[in-house]
Amino acid sequence: MNKQSLINSFFRTIRFLVIIFLGFLVYETLLVNILTRKIHILGYVIVWLFTSYLILPYLNKKVTKRYLPDYFIGRSRTSDGLLGDPINLAFLGDQQSIENLFLASGWEKAESLSIRSALHMIIASVLGKSYPKAPVSSLFLFGNKQDLAFEKEIKNNPRRRHHIRLWKTPDDWYLPGGRQADWLGAATYDKKVGLSNFTGQVTHKINSDVDEEREFVLNSFEKSNINISIERVEHFTTSYYGRNGGGDEIYTDGALPFIKIE
Repeated sequence: MNKQSLINSFFRTIRFLVIIFLGFLVYETLLVNILTRKIHILGYVIVWLFTSYLILPYLNKKVTKRYLPDYFIGRSRTSDGLLGDPINLAFLGDQQSIENLFLASGWEKAESLSIRSALHMIIASVLGKSYPKAPVSSLFLFGNKQDLAFEKEIKNNPRRRHHIRLWKTPDDWYLPGGRQADWLGAATYDKKVGLSNFTGQVTHKINSDVDEEREFVLNSFEKSNINISIERVEHFTTSYYGRNGGGDEIYTDGALPFIKIE
């Protein structure tokens, strides 16, 4: 194990101990007279799971359906309707061309999300084992989850990775300003695994600078022998600060590169 891995392991251990300590403080302050038996602790865990994975997503879905617009605004959506990662790349080309471009640039095609792949992902994340084709969670655009997803694992650790989701645009569909694209993508960098600020679910936490990840994707294409042309549209959307569906801070300058595969 190298020096950096030792440092990372040390800080993960410190964070874990801090969380345990805070949990103990909450228990001593609020719950010591309530959770008097081991079965009560189990009940506490069950309440967390029930709240995080059923109650809060249900409430989010009801609220977002009423108050968030159901049309393209340059953002993906989570399954419960929260605004997800920004759309920061556009592509022109068929599916095979898209796959060839990413694979030739050193990316791995992510496996589909299933019970088997989700369990594999959890075990790999906990143990720090490599899983270069780990699934990504589902985000939605045009009412559909991503059609394709690619990733680059960092130092054989699935907790950290570059990744991008891609959605096929509907037939005869135009972006604002009359531009067309065959695919739209949301590229972000997973920096660690944590809890969602909005639901308490276990999820990846992303780096806030989504523009940096956009540029990483574009730079990776230089490693392929596939001819592409890139037209960058500055200020395609207004620049903004916000949060994604997991509550992570994000900011972008609003530029949208159009990548055409020759």
